[in-house]
Amino acid sequence: MTDTAAPRRGRGRRTRSESADTRARILAVAREEFSERGYEKTSVRGIAKAAGVDSALVHHYFGTKEQVFEAAVEVAFAPAFRGRDIVLDGPLDSVGERLTRMIIGLWENPVTRAPLLAIVRSAVNNESAAAVFRKLVAAQLLRRIAEQLDLPDAELRAELAAAQLVGIAMMRYVIKIEPIASADPEQIITRVAPVVQGHLTRP
Repeated sequence: MTDTAAPRRGRGRRTRSESADTRARILAVAREEFSERGYEKTSVRGIAKAAGVDSALVHHYFGTKEQVFEAAVEVAFAPAFRGRDIVLDGPLDSVGERLTRMIIGLWENPVTRAPLLAIVRSAVNNESAAAVFRKLVAAQLLRRIAEQLDLPDAELRAELAAAQLVGIAMMRYVIKIEPIASADPEQIITRVAPVVQGHLTRP
């Protein structure tokens, strides 16, 4: 009797599409794990189990837990890294409003807010996570802004502006202190943007 069944696919190397899908799934699960459990209680094994893969595959794609977290931070902040060029593409006397509007916009969007919450909560509670957060944000966002200022204390100015916006985000979206938590975003932008502008450009 002839076997007419389709040949079974061998367990060979994954295709590029499969690898990309698996990597994306692991990252999505990792953000959820970091958000729900925090950095310290999240493990590579737990991420692998939730993603339905072997922990060796997580190590293969990302390496250590810290490197998984770093990859998750990069994905979460990708819109901010892309938007920085829009922020910088314009006159410096209105850069404060553009930066404030971009950051508040990311937090107001439910799609980008969830991963941002996961990253910030982990960074607040763990030094390793905080170090990754600082490295990426400083290198890819603050340094680029500082380069445009052409001032002797440009890096400090950029960091003060970032501190202002991170503080707003913590109070509004993480701690949810009223009335700032329910205030209209445009009202927040109107009040905060001049302060951010002052940090960046005023004497």
